[in-house]
This record gives sequence, structure tokens and C-alpha cells, in this order.
Amino acid sequence: MQPLKDAELGAFTFFASPLPHDVCGSNGLPLTPNSIKILGRFQILKTITHPRLCQYVDISRGKHERLVVVAEHYERNLKDLLKQDKPISSDRVLQIAYEVLEGLAFMNKHGLVHRALGQHNVLLDCKGRVKLAKFGLYHMTDHGADVDFPVGYPSYLAPEVIAQGSFHSSEGSLADPPLRSGPKTDVWSLGVLLFELCAVLKCVDIALCPRPTPAELLKDAVFEGVSCLYTPYQSPVHLFSSSLRCAHLELPEDINELCKVDGEDFLSERSVDEVYYLWCLAGGDLEKELTNKGIIQSKPPVCTLPNFILEDGEWFGQSRDRSFLLDDTTVTLSLCQLKNRLKDVAGEAYYPLLEDEQSSLPQSNSNNELSAAVSLPLIIRERDTEYQLTRIVLFDRLLKAYPYKKNQVWKEARVDIPPLLRGLAWAALLGVEGDIQAKYDGIDKDTPIPTDRQIEVDIPRCHQYDELLSSPQGHIKFRRVLKAWVVSHPDLVYWQGLDSLCAPFLYLNFNNEALAYACMSAFIPKYLYNFFLKDNSHVIQEYLTVFSQMIAFHDPELSNHLNEIGFIPDLYAIPWFLTMFTHVFPLHKIFHLWDTLLLGNSSFPFCIGVAILQQLRDRLLANGFNECILLFSDLPEIDIERCVRESINLFCWTPKSATYRQHAQPPKLAGDSSSSSFGKSSAFYSSEYQDLPNTDLVSVYLSNYKQDASKNLKIHISMEHIIKNVLFNCVGLTLDCMCCSFSRGHIPGSINIPYSSVFGPDGEVLQCPVTNTLTGYKGRVIVVLSNIMKTAATVSIALSLSLSLSLSVIVCKLCSSESESSNRGLEYALQMKGSS
Repeated sequence: MQPLKDAELGAFTFFASPLPHDVCGSNGLPLTPNSIKILGRFQILKTITHPRLCQYVDISRGKHERLVVVAEHYERNLKDLLKQDKPISSDRVLQIAYEVLEGLAFMNKHGLVHRALGQHNVLLDCKGRVKLAKFGLYHMTDHGADVDFPVGYPSYLAPEVIAQGSFHSSEGSLADPPLRSGPKTDVWSLGVLLFELCAVLKCVDIALCPRPTPAELLKDAVFEGVSCLYTPYQSPVHLFSSSLRCAHLELPEDINELCKVDGEDFLSERSVDEVYYLWCLAGGDLEKELTNKGIIQSKPPVCTLPNFILEDGEWFGQSRDRSFLLDDTTVTLSLCQLKNRLKDVAGEAYYPLLEDEQSSLPQSNSNNELSAAVSLPLIIRERDTEYQLTRIVLFDRLLKAYPYKKNQVWKEARVDIPPLLRGLAWAALLGVEGDIQAKYDGIDKDTPIPTDRQIEVDIPRCHQYDELLSSPQGHIKFRRVLKAWVVSHPDLVYWQGLDSLCAPFLYLNFNNEALAYACMSAFIPKYLYNFFLKDNSHVIQEYLTVFSQMIAFHDPELSNHLNEIGFIPDLYAIPWFLTMFTHVFPLHKIFHLWDTLLLGNSSFPFCIGVAILQQLRDRLLANGFNECILLFSDLPEIDIERCVRESINLFCWTPKSATYRQHAQPPKLAGDSSSSSFGKSSAFYSSEYQDLPNTDLVSVYLSNYKQDASKNLKIHISMEHIIKNVLFNCVGLTLDCMCCSFSRGHIPGSINIPYSSVFGPDGEVLQCPVTNTLTGYKGRVIVVLSNIMKTAATVSIALSLSLSLSLSVIVCKLCSSESESSNRGLEYALQMKGSS
């Protein structure tokens, strides 16, 4: 969006026409309220940017079908110009006409018609340039069908519009709706406006055919003298396109002109949507502003009761409430509270240095408070006006430098992602690049395919609590994006749940279907590789097996209980992973969850699943199979911030090789620029184990509180990860059972336990100083190191420890069958310990 500059924020309100409550649609579902339809159509208006049009910013839905629209606003309009005593010169009239036609022509190019052109809606900025307001009212109301008032001023409406009469969809009339107005309708309205300035008859031709369109009028000879004064408007280049983003960048000859002087309004340089977002964070309330100005007036409920009601619900005796008609008043939203909130923010905060590696936070008078805010809970940070300003400014500059600043985007995303720029930030984290619009346009989304029926059934059930996704426009975009993905991936199929997976991307990129499709296409191979094969049973079964191992690795007691009652992951976890938890959590929780998920690799969902189970741990341990089924049929409230925090801890604690999957995404090629080397790239935590140069895997037994060793789970962890976990505080204690080699070399901090000195003839743990030491490590993992020839004795030790002292034990066979290589792992460990 364009910078705020000298503009203000304005708000106006109107009511959508109500629908009968006892009527359902053809699909058997309740009819979509007209206010939600308007809200969905409004979204495209936010993308219409032109110097002659007031920028639309936001729309909110209130009670009783009330809608409040926020847009760029100016106090002066054409009516104020007519009130001046001095006459308007012909050159000035031509300039006004030309500027209005520029705006109308741009609207027509995007399929829009103003229809509400009048003196009040032709605004003038501080330099006297034209800005057309309320140009989207006709479009968002479905050409007036969703409201009970006519769109447009009778004195400015074209003859063909007046001849059609009025039409209200709420009246249930069987008559056909009137024809939609075209570009020539606005030309008549402009002609009336100019006639009020000076007689211009060409625009007010009653016959529709001879009347020119705005684009044709711009080429008229009457404008030859003024057309040379205006530079053709160049639409801004979007982030993901094939065009050069700096192609139209203009810098002043004197670089000092870029420097701001003290006291200058830095906020005016920010875009309109940023300023409005910060205004809301600073305590702005649209309905309160409109109420204070008398636009919204409350009426006692008793005064709205009818005098007479029939059995069928028809009522009489109440005159039509005039508040349901259009109030043309636009209320200016004061920015004083916002500016007062940001008065301590220094000018440098609006222009952070991207090459400064010292701190990601811009310097300001309140920099200490900003640094402290990073440690606050995420929900508080997202509501802090000053903190969000710094994050929005920083991410805006980093994303404009994408992909050059891709590593820094990753770095800052680990702190948090500002909600206003979440859609673009996610695209950067997923590595979306190139001309995505051309690729999306090249996909056939119109030809019927067998999947269409299932998509039509799934969409009305997908996150329909959200007003945007439940709107007709939301359903249309859902259908197009899902169909584009199915058509462009012929080797994969549509599985139920794909619509839920699409929902977050579509919500964040509602006006950019191509970006939503590109993000979805990048997300699925990374986290759900081959999940959407026609026969995906082997992929899902392997995934659930690894998840079971993860539960046993981190919480053996819970794993044993769930196995004993037969509550296996197949019964509850498939919707979790198939939809990446979008089928389980509402969108606002998914945003916070995926902010972290996108920083991890394909094994991070395992950690999220374990974190969810740990929040429900007490209830799961106390219940049986039937109670657990009921618990997961209606999942209790999950603290998503705690879930994210614990998922990160589990992810960092878990060896990457422990989550190895045969059916995971194949390793990246060595020459792939997107591949990351171990420990060097900023995207290290997103690297897959298959991409890392690790050695062979060794067997690891997870003691599972079972007396039968055959029931112990067995996973594989690489030698490097075992040594690193042992050395770098990931485990509590290391027990070395290799008696003969312990004196020659051992891992520092480990202790030697001869089997005969600690365990009795029946395998019970004897009371001795060693058992007292082990008891102090309850709740932490104990690693038992053994020679491969003594695996049975080692497992016996592990089982005895786990049963007697309730310790989580990992049994590791450090070496191969060759005796001379038995200490190779220990030598590697000692080298790493010495180098660290």
C-alpha cells in the first residue's frame, strides 16, 4: 500500500440487508449473511492502489449486519471548491476532469464501476489533486443487491439507471434484478459534476451508445493541454514476480534530501495499512469513534417491537428504521493517541541498519524496554504498539531485500513474526521464489475433474467460523487453489484434510491466490512428503511408528500406559499429521504454531504431538481406553504457547537421526543452493537428517518399563548424536559397563558399574553408594554404554534400573564386533570433549 503522507484515516458505516432466519440454501445449510458476502468481496479492494483513488484499508462486521469500512480520507472535497467565491478556471476544470478520468479508467481496467460519484466523493489532497472515495461500494454490495438502499446519488445517476427503478433482494421479489452499471454510467455522473463547474455537454449524452468511456475521454483532444502534465501510473512490483523491483526506483540528486529533520512525522512514511494496524493496537475502536460522532445511535429495544404479529411471523406497525439507510458521513480517525504512544521512538527505528549484526532491535530512547519485551509472552508482544512498529519496519525491509536477506529473515523469525507480515514471512521461510503468478495462471482451474465433488463437500466445513473463509469469495478462492494443486500434482491425489491444510495460507494471502498456492506447494513436500499418494498407507504407518518411538523416548511411562490400554496413535494422530494440526486447532493458534514449525524440519511435528500429549498426560494416565477416545473426540483446550515452548525443547533434545524415516523427502543435491551445511546456515534447525553428513546409525534400545525385553522399542541414533547428547548436557548420567576397557579410556563424567556389585542374583538392585547416585537422576535420561558382545547383560541392567528406580534408560552398543574398534567411539568422544 501507499504511504500515508498527508492523508488521514476515515470510517463510514452501513447495514447489509438481513436475510430470513428460517430459509436454507440448496445444499441444506443456512444462507450466508449478506454482511459476510460483503466482507469477502471487500478484500480485493485493498489491492486496488492508484494515486487518484483513496486506499481501502479494512472492514469490520458488527451486530445486526452492521459494517464499518476504513479507508484513506481527506477533509476537502469538490463541494468545498464550489463554495469558493472566485470562479474556477477552465484549466483547473480540465485538470480535475482528467484526474477523475484517470481514476475511473484504472477502476474499469480492474472490472470496477464507481456508481456513487458525487461532490462528496471527489476528495482533494493538500496539493489539490483528486482522490476518489467510496469507489468500491457498488462492487462490495454486489451491485447494490445486498443492501436496502440505492447505491449512488439520484441527481448524478445516469438515465438508464433511474429508468430501471430500485431493487431490494430482501423483499423477495421474483422480478429480474436490474442490469449492472458499466463504465459509461460514471461518465454521465462526471458530466453532471463538470456541468456544475462549467458546461460540458459531451459527457451528459442521454443516449448510452454515443457516450464515451473514461478511457476514451482521456484521449479526447480537449485534454491535450493537460495530459502532458501527468506521468502514466506504474503499478508497484510485487515481491514474487519476474520484474525487477527497483526498475522504477528514483533517488534525489542530493542524497541529503533523504535525511529527515528532527520533529518530522516519520509515521506518515509508513503505509496506510501499517498505520491503521498500529492505530488499533494503540487502543483505536471504530464503533466508539462512530458513536462519539453520533453516527451510531442506540435505540431502546422496546421501541423496536412491532404493534401486531401474525402466526407466520409477519409483523406490522413499525416504520422503517432510517438507520438502515446509507449515511454518507465519513468520520476522521484521530491519530493523536497513536502518535503519543510512539513519541519516544527515535527516527532511526524507522530505518534500521540491515548490516548491523549487533542487535536486531533498532535504537530508540526506549530501547531497554524493547529489549525486555522480547522475553515477554508472544501474545503480549503482539499487542505492544512500539514493539510491533519495530518488528514491522524491520521485516518490511528484510522482505524487500529477499532473497538476498533470506538468512536474516530466518534469524529474525526465530524471535517472532509480526502478524501484519506473516503471509510474506512464511513464503520467505518456505523458499518461495520466481514468477509465481505466471505459473499459477498457467494451471487449468476450470476444466471439471473427478475431485471437484469432494472439494465442494469439504469447503463448507473448513474453518467456517471465520468470516473471511466462510464468505462466497472465500469458497471460490478455496476451490481454485485446491484444484490448482491437484491438477499440478498428477502423481498425488486429493485426500480429505487438504482443505484444512490450505486454510492458513489462503487466509494470509486472500488477495493473492498464486502466493497461497506457492506456499502450499512448498509446504507439503517438506512436511508431508508422499502423504497424498493414492496408496499412502506405508508412509503414514512409518510416520506413526516413529511417533510412537518419540513418545517412548521422551515419556516411557505414558507410552507404556497407552500401549497397555491399546490407545495407539492410529486412533488419534492421523488427522494431526495429515493436516499439520489445522484440523485440531483454530487459525489463531495455528499461526503461532506454524511460526515455529516452519523453522524446523519434517521431524518437528513429532515434537508438537508429544508436547500435546504431555499437556494431557495426567488425564491420559488416569483414564482407560474409552475415556481416552472421548477425550480426543473433543480435544480439551491446549495452551499453544506452552506447546510451542515444549516442542522446541523436545526438538533440541531429540537427536536428529532418531526421527529418520525411509519415506521422508530425499536428500537435497550437493549443489542445491537451498541445502544447508551442518551448523553453518541460519536454517540449520530446518535441515533434515538425510541432508547432514553423519555416519552409520547404531542401535538404541528404549527401556520401556517392561520386564519382557522383546517388547522394548528399538530405534536408531547416529554415533555423533549419542556422543553429543552425552557430552553436552542432554542426558543426566552415563553408565559404562565395559569393565576391562574403563581403565584404558572412558567418557569424562561416566561411572563404571560392574554387574555383580550392583545387582543381585534375581536382577534386583542392591543398596550401595552407586544406587544412591542413580536415585538422584530421577527424571533424567541414563545412557548405558556396552560392548556388542554383552548386549543381553546391558539390557538386563537397563530393565532393572527402570523397574527399581523409575529411570529412563538408553542402551547403546558403541562399537562393532571388531575388538580393535571397540574404543573408536570413545576416542571420538574424548576428541570432541577436548575440542569443546
